[in-house]
Amino acid sequence: MSDKYSALISDLIKGIGGESNIKDLNHCQTRLRFVLNNYDAADVEYINSIAGVIRVVISGGQCQIVIGTHVKEVYDELSRSLNISTNTDNDTEEKSSVISRVIDFVSGTFSPIIPAIAGAGMVKALLALLLMFGVVSRDEQSYYLINMMSDAVFYFLPILLAFSAAQKMKCSPLIAAVLGGILLHPSFVALKNAGDPVELFNMPIRMVSYGASVIPILLIVWLQSFVEGFLNKIIPNSIKIVFVPMLTIFIVGIAGLTVLGPLGGYIGDYIVVGFNAMQSYGSWMIVFVMATLWPILVMFGIHHSIVPLSLAQITTMGVENIIGPGALLANIAHGVAALVVSRRVSDSKTKQIANSGGITALMGITEPALYGINLPKKYPLVTGMIGAACGGLYAGFGDVYRYATGASGIPAVPLYIGENVWNLYNILIALAITVVVTAVLTYLATLRYEKGAPQADVSHDEAEKSGEALLREELVRSPMQGKVIPLSDVKDEVFASEMLGKGIAIEPTEGKVVAPFDGTVVSILPSKHAVCLQSDTGTELLIHVGLDTVSLGGEHFEAYVSEGNQVKAGETLITCDLEAIAAHGLSLQTPVIVTNLATTAQLDCLVSEQSSTNINDELIFVNQS
Repeated sequence: MSDKYSALISDLIKGIGGESNIKDLNHCQTRLRFVLNNYDAADVEYINSIAGVIRVVISGGQCQIVIGTHVKEVYDELSRSLNISTNTDNDTEEKSSVISRVIDFVSGTFSPIIPAIAGAGMVKALLALLLMFGVVSRDEQSYYLINMMSDAVFYFLPILLAFSAAQKMKCSPLIAAVLGGILLHPSFVALKNAGDPVELFNMPIRMVSYGASVIPILLIVWLQSFVEGFLNKIIPNSIKIVFVPMLTIFIVGIAGLTVLGPLGGYIGDYIVVGFNAMQSYGSWMIVFVMATLWPILVMFGIHHSIVPLSLAQITTMGVENIIGPGALLANIAHGVAALVVSRRVSDSKTKQIANSGGITALMGITEPALYGINLPKKYPLVTGMIGAACGGLYAGFGDVYRYATGASGIPAVPLYIGENVWNLYNILIALAITVVVTAVLTYLATLRYEKGAPQADVSHDEAEKSGEALLREELVRSPMQGKVIPLSDVKDEVFASEMLGKGIAIEPTEGKVVAPFDGTVVSILPSKHAVCLQSDTGTELLIHVGLDTVSLGGEHFEAYVSEGNQVKAGETLITCDLEAIAAHGLSLQTPVIVTNLATTAQLDCLVSEQSSTNINDELIFVNQS
């Protein structure tokens, strides 16, 4: 082990519960992603205190440790020092929902190849700059060859995905690459171009263009994992080296050409139809929603699951707006928020994290700023989301899209250069709106949060004139029946560490959420698992039913209110099927959090912890001191 990261790695292994507690290890652009045998054995508080660790988040079946942009170096050193067991027998494999496993598979498959895709996209952006400044022209061979360089990763994407997916599925990456090569073989392309019917053992083959495709090869590798595993069990060791690869290629190759490949092609066709429909009736909303919610998607690792849709869009339509514009605006917004904070804080460590994280976010990697500054302080997260939302709204109505995939920061601006010159102008205007709104709102927020909360003797009228919310003494009643537990016992670091605010949690016994006071519905997520309310006296309350229930996509939930609705105490907001949610392997712990409690305020629970509560019981007492 090199001296550079030896102390960090030694501390990480200790904090994670020892080498024997590590089931699997991977990384993304800023985070080490551990799959542990026992998550309770990990000392999160200790890990957070380690020099070189920005934040620890346990979510989505992983212990994610945010290191920074040098995470690959740490990962390489850590991998060399570990002997990780990858045993996935059914007796020891942790049960998880189908949706969680799909998300994990997609995320684990795409993460390793994102740098190659981003690099190729930036080559295309460089080519656009060379074309714009007259260095090359479209008639030159130089343009043709550089364009070929940038397109290679997309045309041969099935082979790259095959290799990566096979590593994730614990089958042979090289056999998977061969199966991907079958789809792209010149002989198959020639048969398709000829236009004549093609049969394999009297089975008709639907001729599909598999270059740059995503879904067909993922289905094929999925089948390979079962076929190869079965053959390894039944074929004697002495002849495995020949017959397992031979039979796997033969069986899976035939199934891929006749069934799985065409099936993936049909799915791709319907995705294109969906893209066209969204472009025709509501493409602006895609950019707006993505710009606003991007940090939330990043926090829960859901953003990797959207990558296949993004690639499918650009490979079938030539342009992309599912991730590109929204992620760009969000990253810039949260980078600006962190940089503003760095100018307003006095603590040297916080200033350093805010500076480096803000600059990194401007370059397209937002996790250091998000986990190091914006999420712990809360208000930069909110102001960044508002700024990105404003820019995203303009970009959405301006029908902004990018011509290639790549980074989502300032270097990505050339990706928006193309035949439509207003496309570049519109993204620049959207960026300007995002920067100005975020900077102004964050600065105004620092006037309060970095200089202390309002004093107790400040009058309500004076507070309102200064734009500061002053909570009155208020009783907040229980939104659900169940047992009250401390927020610190919630099995989610974001809630348990009070990053989002103070509160309690309920282990519900009835799947019914009611209004805890008279007020207004501020927001309710499309997945219907969380609702934010504001009382008539100003208390803002978040009710989050279950942990990681966003992965259900609204399944087993029913909402009875929408944003802006006025509600009365006891009115039904959401119902859910607790047994069905638990059957997916998800926790039912329901955090109830006051999100705008001032630092001088006290939050007292009027029922004893671990006691049963009724719907009408007084649950939380908010006292503005």
